[in-house]
Amino acid sequence: MSRIEFTKATVTYPGGLTALRDIDLVIDEGEFVVIVGLSGAGKSTLLRSINGLVPVTGSVTVDGREVVEASNREIREIRSDVGMIFQTFNLVNRSTVINNVLMGRLSKVPRWRSSLGIWPAADKEIAMQSLERVGIVEKAYIRASDLSGGQQQRVGIARALAQDPRIILADEPVASLDPVTSHVVMRDLKRINKDLGITTIINLHFLDLARQYGERLIGLRDGKLVYDGSIADVDDEIFRDIYGRAITPDDLKKEAAQ
Repeated sequence: MSRIEFTKATVTYPGGLTALRDIDLVIDEGEFVVIVGLSGAGKSTLLRSINGLVPVTGSVTVDGREVVEASNREIREIRSDVGMIFQTFNLVNRSTVINNVLMGRLSKVPRWRSSLGIWPAADKEIAMQSLERVGIVEKAYIRASDLSGGQQQRVGIARALAQDPRIILADEPVASLDPVTSHVVMRDLKRINKDLGITTIINLHFLDLARQYGERLIGLRDGKLVYDGSIADVDDEIFRDIYGRAITPDDLKKEAAQ
């Protein structure tokens, strides 16, 4: 089962900045979790600690496997189960959409195949199915640079899906998108979570999106866990407590999903 557990997890970067402080948190298989907080609250660091990308003290486990001080082989195994979706898409713009999605299969095929672009038919079929799930299979053979921002992010989601992950981490996936496209991407992520049962953790700045799509809300402030509960119980006062200030128009995407 894709259970994630933090026990007294602390992250202090080499310059002395403490980004996470004594986090105790359990995320169970199949959950759809939204994390909110101001810039610098520790949201991205929390996600990166699951992948072993930051120097954690304490404990972080994924499916019972300890991330802290794991060997390179153990970290590779954990990362193979964790799909990552980025704010900046991280696509190879000069390459085709399907080739970008096939990057999600890198851990599943011999290196010589990926280096030469000789992908097994089964992997190509997985890539096409992943594109179909986000509604852009017809874009498979065009260059990624020819897509809109929203389409590029859906390629990023498809790439994560092609990995056949047990967990999806999405770090501010709609930060650079317009309101309408943001709702499209959030609906894709919510549907994938429901249809496939993939544990999904999403960092968001926009509180209206968190309220509309979230199920469980985690609030971070100055690296500390300050809220953990059902989104149904969250009101504006709780958001103000998480942010430590009044909510502003910049904290909202404004347009409602259709």
